[in-house]
Amino acid sequence: MPRFDLSPTELRSYRPAVAEPDDFDAFWQRTLESSRRLAAPAERTRINTPLTLVDVYDLSFSGFGGDRVRGWFVVPAGATGPLPTVVEYNGYGGGRGLPHERLGWAASGYAWVFMDTRGQGSGWGTGGSTPDPHGTGASAPGFMTRGIDDPEQYYYRRVFTDAVLLIDAIRAFPEVDADRIAVTGGSQGGGIALAAAGLSEGLVGVMPDVPFLCHFERAVGMTDADPYQEIVRYLSVHRDAVAQTFETLSYFDGVNFAARAEAPALYSVALMDPICPPSTVYAAANQHRGGAEVVEYPFNEHEGGQGVHWQRQAAWLAARLT
Repeated sequence: MPRFDLSPTELRSYRPAVAEPDDFDAFWQRTLESSRRLAAPAERTRINTPLTLVDVYDLSFSGFGGDRVRGWFVVPAGATGPLPTVVEYNGYGGGRGLPHERLGWAASGYAWVFMDTRGQGSGWGTGGSTPDPHGTGASAPGFMTRGIDDPEQYYYRRVFTDAVLLIDAIRAFPEVDADRIAVTGGSQGGGIALAAAGLSEGLVGVMPDVPFLCHFERAVGMTDADPYQEIVRYLSVHRDAVAQTFETLSYFDGVNFAARAEAPALYSVALMDPICPPSTVYAAANQHRGGAEVVEYPFNEHEGGQGVHWQRQAAWLAARLT
């Protein structure tokens, strides 16, 4: 796909005004407090795998509204900790899959935690295990418009709360160094990582890889690719819902979380990305409170840097920990 967005020079200084509700902080404080009151201790069960160099645990923790959310907790074999820890969130439509599919962080000496995204896991990969037991009003197929007529009911309110409460939960694990936790994820996972970083304290780093869920007002309608097109399809039917839709989305915009995230960041952006347009990534990176380094992949689409970028993430995070 040819480049379609701003020039690289323009992108590097792009700082748009993004809608932010007056009660943004109060909304999220209330949301997190209500779910924290309902939280029960996390549970993890050691499982047998063919893997001999790591120990694998099936993880269950309390997320939004006390709902139990699944994940994986993987540490180097025999590790007692406390270890630096990477919490990873998944891309759109994928579930937690199988633990042997992602071993890079645990093989590098970290405790690694992977969150199952509620309700997802049937779009690609090897499946998910966490339901989303909450009904919503009218929506287009997919997850982007579930509950979009009310910020209190919006799907990503539940997902982002899960992400923050996962960090709360693992801080009690003896293998985890509570002062050396980083968050990461690609695409949707990058957007979730930004939300977690904006709503959590004491993280050592955040690594959003081609992040989704940023600068909705620009992204929706700029690209004809899903998942943003789910919102376009919804609004093409619900013609009078435009104002309410974007008001809801403003509570979940990655730019607003980036502006609150105190941990330093390593972003990636693909300059030919038709799914997460580069200007939407830079909108967040250029306002990241803790400072951000951005790695550009000039000739890639949404796949971004893939394994090449993981090596850069590993080097960047190691430098933060020394």
